[in-house]
Amino acid sequence: MVPSVYVAFDTTDIAKARTWAAAVAPHVAGIKLGLEFVYAQGMAGVRDLAGAVPLFLDLKLHDIPNTVAGGLHAVLEQITPQYINVHAGGGPEMLRRAAETVAEGSNGKTRLLAVTVLTSLDEDDLTAVGQRGPAANQALRLAELAKRQGCHGVVCSPAEVSMLRQAMGLDFDLVVPGIRPAGAGAQDQKRIMTPSDAMIAGATALVIGRPITAAADPAEAARAIAASLA
Repeated sequence: MVPSVYVAFDTTDIAKARTWAAAVAPHVAGIKLGLEFVYAQGMAGVRDLAGAVPLFLDLKLHDIPNTVAGGLHAVLEQITPQYINVHAGGGPEMLRRAAETVAEGSNGKTRLLAVTVLTSLDEDDLTAVGQRGPAANQALRLAELAKRQGCHGVVCSPAEVSMLRQAMGLDFDLVVPGIRPAGAGAQDQKRIMTPSDAMIAGATALVIGRPITAAADPAEAARAIAASLA
């Protein structure tokens, strides 16, 4: 299985995002827009880019079930992203309501992901917030919960991909940030892997940001990563 690549656009600048989208679109499956862009540009900016390339809308919603369902409904009235996500830690009822809302609001076209353990966290961080480690065990618990409540997959670190693929089966999406080509710096990620290693482990989709967007030639960087996975 060759995973799709989504390029993370960590910017508030819509002109820059448009330029990146035009550069990388021929080489990748889509782009990821997160809170930084959404808070700066609103849904109008999201709609602007969503028309040009498939979209992973990285909102990481985490609230009471009714609020999360309402937020997802409001988004899906405006766009139909390929992926949208919530935090698995929101609990069973929140996940169930989210899955129902996404299925109805997108006519089955959007896949709902649940975020397990952020790639910026390690074992000490989990202990500090009172979660039971190790990180792999927590990711598995949350992935199993998400699947039971109707989510299509999870966002997980590269370190958990092989374990989760074996446990969750082939029809469960594993979308993986924390991907760094060989020789690239880790930046603020703590649990990272190269694109080819994540592919071998069983990732469905890879999220790659700065190694592409901060490159001198983002189009060539995207092309090279895609070629390494072919």
